[in-house]
Amino acid sequence: MFPIFWILLLLPLVSAQTYHWGPCPTPSVQPNFSLQQYLGTWYEIAKLPASFERGKCIQADYTLRGDGTIRVLNSQFYKGKVRTVEGTAVVQDPKKPAKLGVSFSYFTPYSPYWVLSTDYVSGAVVYSCTDVLRIFHVDYAWILGRSRFLPAEEVEYARQLLAKENIDTFKMRVTDQTGCD
Repeated sequence: MFPIFWILLLLPLVSAQTYHWGPCPTPSVQPNFSLQQYLGTWYEIAKLPASFERGKCIQADYTLRGDGTIRVLNSQFYKGKVRTVEGTAVVQDPKKPAKLGVSFSYFTPYSPYWVLSTDYVSGAVVYSCTDVLRIFHVDYAWILGRSRFLPAEEVEYARQLLAKENIDTFKMRVTDQTGCD
């Protein structure tokens, strides 16, 4: 009864997310990932629902800090204002540089930020997953572009890549990038 109580307590917290029974999938990541080439600005083209991203004109800027960590500056236009949040990303294992960890608070552990695919100049596919007691997991997935819009065939390629890796894209939604400065 005890674990069921906690699961029922946690479900409302993940209602704006995409969750599935069982542990997280373990997709393949970008081989020979180059952090230097990945740095810079990425615009959100599409995503699985995330309670922390409800606005439009969503983008992320990645810059290398002097201590080797990555500054992550996310911004979105929400409720009439540009809202930003700064976080830190780290390469947790130099042998697997496409598997980064990201945190937006000193009080939370790093969450997975896995670059599944990128050509560095046009698009990228990113995945994150958190197990909850290994009973269910919460998925996040993003299709990113170096510009606010990607050709439809690139978006479809990214969706197919996620599906091939057993990541359900049914709830994936296009991000509004119109009217952005």
